[in-house]
Amino acid sequence: MKKSIHPMGENLNQEGKAMIQQGFLPFKLKISEEEITPRSGLAIYAEVLRALRIRGRVERYFPRPGSNRGYKASRYIEALLLMLYGGGRHIEDLREIRDDGALRRLIGLEEMPSCSTFGDWLVRLGRGGGIEGMAGVNEEVVGEVLAKDEREAYSLDVDATVIEADKREARWTYKKVKGYQPILGFLKDNSLCLAYEFRQGNEPSGSKAVEFLERCEQALPEGKKITHLRSDSAFYQAEVLNWCEEKEKKYTITAAKDKGVWEAVKTVRDWKRLLTPEGEETGREVGSAVHIMNKTLLPFTLIVQRWPNPQMDLFRPEEWCYQVIATNMDELEPEEVVWFHNQRGQVENLIKELKLGFGMEQMVSGDFLANALYFSIGVLAYNTTQAQKLLFMEEEWRQTTIATLRWRLVEVAGKIIRHGRKVILRIVASPDKVRIFLLIRQRCFAFR
Repeated sequence: MKKSIHPMGENLNQEGKAMIQQGFLPFKLKISEEEITPRSGLAIYAEVLRALRIRGRVERYFPRPGSNRGYKASRYIEALLLMLYGGGRHIEDLREIRDDGALRRLIGLEEMPSCSTFGDWLVRLGRGGGIEGMAGVNEEVVGEVLAKDEREAYSLDVDATVIEADKREARWTYKKVKGYQPILGFLKDNSLCLAYEFRQGNEPSGSKAVEFLERCEQALPEGKKITHLRSDSAFYQAEVLNWCEEKEKKYTITAAKDKGVWEAVKTVRDWKRLLTPEGEETGREVGSAVHIMNKTLLPFTLIVQRWPNPQMDLFRPEEWCYQVIATNMDELEPEEVVWFHNQRGQVENLIKELKLGFGMEQMVSGDFLANALYFSIGVLAYNTTQAQKLLFMEEEWRQTTIATLRWRLVEVAGKIIRHGRKVILRIVASPDKVRIFLLIRQRCFAFR
């Protein structure tokens, strides 16, 4: 007997009883009792966290729970790292980790705090040493990655970013929105976040500049050093330039076009065409001038670019537009300084990866210190992902974004099979993807 259609649109089975149609396509949804996870790639990321000893590092820097029934800080932080790596953006997204019993049993996270307690934990630990603890964990992770790097000299890119937030304690930023304005220092050579500081939105990005640079330098392991600094005009300060000279560091810093700089620009006479490194025209000219600030110990060079003003009118009669770079890299030609400095634009992509890729474009609490702690966990998620690409994957993955990692490696269905004491994760994937999973696991195991 063939199925017939009920007048109300329901399917009829062979006994003539109505069956509710779930959707347009010919399948039915049912709950599986098997141990299946839709995110097998998170188990591979958990291997990376084990190789980097995240649990041990956290427990060394964070206080123990107040009672025997309390959860260690590592349980909170590991769950948050898995959520951020997997694409979660809100505390409520931790439910996806909590509900995935197969994954949690697979990675040894069977005990996990309830989602409602994470916000309270962030507030409590934000006020109780958690921010300093996370800074220590991040510094150790970066140090261990750099210890495996053959390079000894690095270039530091420093920049601040605005995180818009309609929170009670948020302050107005220079962009005329309420929020926060953290400052970050990235190593150009491997994209690791060397140091960071979560700040209120109304704190100038150039405040405590030398103190921040000192923190970046102290975060490097023994035998490593920062040789070059690149920054925007926030760090165009006499104290920063003097620090670079005293520490024997080369720098390129966008110069603030104050009265002194404008007077120096007028003295430029060596204008020449600015060509790209490939020898192509840019429509700009470049020249140089010597300048000194009231409190700088030594004079420095201004590399000046100019191009015709495309909007010259009665109210803007200037013939040229200008961009000025302060530098002590006198061994380079002016155009070489320009192209070296312009590469700092990459730091904007790294900040975009941190904010959009790891959900740091929005904060989870109305408490400033809780948000500072959450941001530092986001930086750790970013750095451990960089460590995964640098230490445990093939070179072709170095520039891969977290969005691509999720699409290609995280969202892989897997079934857990138990044979006696053996546990097998059977994934639905191509042989090449299985090879990548095995490579990461093997390198993690060898690393430790």
